[in-house]
Amino acid sequence: MRDAIPPNAKMVFKGKIFEVWQWEQKMFDGSTSVFERLRRPNTAQVVAVVGDKILLQTQQQPDKMIPFPSLPGGRFEGFDEDPLEAAKREFLEETGYVSNDWILWKKENPVGKIEWTVYTFIARNCRKQQEPQLDAGEKITTRLIDFEEFLMLSENPSFYERELFVSLFKARFSPEAKAELKKLLFGE
Repeated sequence: MRDAIPPNAKMVFKGKIFEVWQWEQKMFDGSTSVFERLRRPNTAQVVAVVGDKILLQTQQQPDKMIPFPSLPGGRFEGFDEDPLEAAKREFLEETGYVSNDWILWKKENPVGKIEWTVYTFIARNCRKQQEPQLDAGEKITTRLIDFEEFLMLSENPSFYERELFVSLFKARFSPEAKAELKKLLFGE
């Protein structure tokens, strides 16, 4: 976990998603230099289990016209939204599914110069509650895949959730890791 943006930092730019913060940083030789970091709202993604299958999306967005496989999820509404509430909200909006069985699987900061956390939840025993309510910039289709196909996403360079590649890859080649992930997802 990286250090937070220091209290003496100043916001020098605020966009729709990103903020740019700068501060004077003392160097090892006693000189000072301007340091900079981006900040953005956190995101949540959901590995959704429906029976013995995993819910996978194929998504297309206006700035990424080639469809790509992804998990349900998205950006928090502001910096103070609770991670689980954000995951539940995004999951319902994008899929129409709900669950009462949630586990926080991973919490990662994927980029060193961005204050941003990606929360990966597992939602078990998912059930359809309503039709999806997609944002204007989302084109999403949903399908169910089996566990082996889920693991093979580690070979797909278009899979959006790159921070899961290592876990999926490890589960493909380590019987212990595979059994552990299967138990986590399906309770078996």
